[in-house]
Amino acid sequence: MTRNRILAGVAVAATLALAGCSSSSDNSDSAAATATSLADFGTMADLEAAAIAEGQLNVIALPRDWANYGAVIDAFAAKYPDITINEASPDASSADEIKAAQDLAGQDTAPDVFDLGLTVTLANLDQFAAYKVQGWDDIDASLKHEDGLYVGDYGGYMAIGYDPDAVPAITSIDDLLDPAYKGSVAINGDPTQAGAAFAAVGLATVQNGGDLDDFQAGIDFFEQLNAAGNFLKVDVTPALIASGEVPVDFDWDYLQAANKAAMEGTRNWEIVVLPGDGYASYYNQAINVDAPHPAAARLWQEFLYSDEAQNLWLEGGARPVRASAMAEAGTLNQELWDALPAVPQTTHVPNAQQSENAGTLLGEKWASAVS
Repeated sequence: MTRNRILAGVAVAATLALAGCSSSSDNSDSAAATATSLADFGTMADLEAAAIAEGQLNVIALPRDWANYGAVIDAFAAKYPDITINEASPDASSADEIKAAQDLAGQDTAPDVFDLGLTVTLANLDQFAAYKVQGWDDIDASLKHEDGLYVGDYGGYMAIGYDPDAVPAITSIDDLLDPAYKGSVAINGDPTQAGAAFAAVGLATVQNGGDLDDFQAGIDFFEQLNAAGNFLKVDVTPALIASGEVPVDFDWDYLQAANKAAMEGTRNWEIVVLPGDGYASYYNQAINVDAPHPAAARLWQEFLYSDEAQNLWLEGGARPVRASAMAEAGTLNQELWDALPAVPQTTHVPNAQQSENAGTLLGEKWASAVS
């Protein structure tokens, strides 16, 4: 489940709190490569025909156990059996996705689409093709580029999971500084590279009286955690949690829920929503401007924002970006929505500038803080 994502997109608290060997290819002459909406194809049937004619879709950095991505991929494959989905490097980082697109530009193995965090997204806008899906108007303006270069898709809250048979119950973030948690507390990756780890520092920041304009309070917390001998420096995977090697983990609530479900009957796992301040975020979708299969790329985007796929994110415990509109239309799986983990009393969501500033600060101070 490890996925080295840089911070996800800007989010809206109201949405989250509603009651994831080549040959040459040249698409430059393809009308699909310049299509900015379904209207440029004509109808959905026309887009489907163009994508089926291409016959391939290249995706990258999509772990099947992340936010129900396996079910999303399989549902697309079942709906369009004539399109072969080529899955590359499921645990790659956002930066790796962009590098793959640049290294493979002009080849038919280049990624067609991206799933990215905001920091990498904003730094690579010229790598994306503008496209607005049919559900565009359902998505808050703060979660998308005005020209359609990227758009948020699914999100969640940062939460703490722990094994109640290995460590005491966690009622506050300060509990983790106690000697009872020695060598026990991990985060999902390096916060200078991974979105979940970045969000862990964000949560620690707002839980320790800081704000998203300055992540120093969060860095200070992890420095204290490390000095106490409680910080466990491993790259968290479901296997490490299941084996007991990671008794406490900061991660997205949908990944915590997946861990809990996977270990039911074999290992206990509790999910903590800390009182007071919480941290939430979305991940973004984008189309490679040099996509070797531009029609298939756009069909994939349309599918991801369809009611079917949005409910699949929900099935994976993630909050779909179109949730509010779907609830109003009666197409949201309300039973699954109501079963989501509890949310914090106050939600903090970084904007683009805060994300960039925090990334710079972490780059300067994280390594020395936890060395």
